[in-house]
Amino acid sequence: QVQLVESGGGLVQAGGSLRLSCTVSGNIFGISVIEWHRQAPGKKRELVADISDAGRTSYIDAVKGRFIITRNNARNTVSLQMNDLKPEDTATYYCHAPRIAWGRGTQVSVSS
Repeated sequence: QVQLVESGGGLVQAGGSLRLSCTVSGNIFGISVIEWHRQAPGKKRELVADISDAGRTSYIDAVKGRFIITRNNARNTVSLQMNDLKPEDTATYYCHAPRIAWGRGTQVSVSS
């Protein structure tokens, strides 16, 4: 089975940056797109960004221009560089391989 493990979360001040990492292990055959989702307290989980096996990226408007998703296929990792963080970005961030597996999440807290 595929395992996704997130790391890099933490507490930062508004305007600061964090870099999240998702390491993919196990049988990764068939994995194409990797997504980052987030779930804020009292809110539903939402898609934040995704990246295809060809390196094509997509972002929701709320993070466009601030977050950058990248992948290192040799290392089987996907990263989310989060810049100019806002309190509204506070959430648990999850790595997701659609129809295959979810990570268990990493907490991001942004203070005002």
